[in-house]
Amino acid sequence: MVHTVPMTTTEKPVRQSVSLPPRLARRVRTLAKTQRTSTNRVLVELIESGIESREAEKARFFELADQLGASSNPVERKRIKEKLARMTFGE
Repeated sequence: MVHTVPMTTTEKPVRQSVSLPPRLARRVRTLAKTQRTSTNRVLVELIESGIESREAEKARFFELADQLGASSNPVERKRIKEKLARMTFGE
């Protein structure tokens, strides 16, 4: 489960309308039912998780780019370049 940071008492939630494809909406409802929570809570947790994942991926990319710049070993540089290419362009 994703650790969420509770809103402070001064923060007001922002109402946001989102249209979901039917298949995805069913999956969200199923998750909510399984977790015994609201679909809203499931959506918030999924969005937070997705944002955290993207931020971690970005941090990993820059970490690899730094390693590439610092490495003088041709084999290591090739390995890092391949990882960066996979991250950028996929498999």
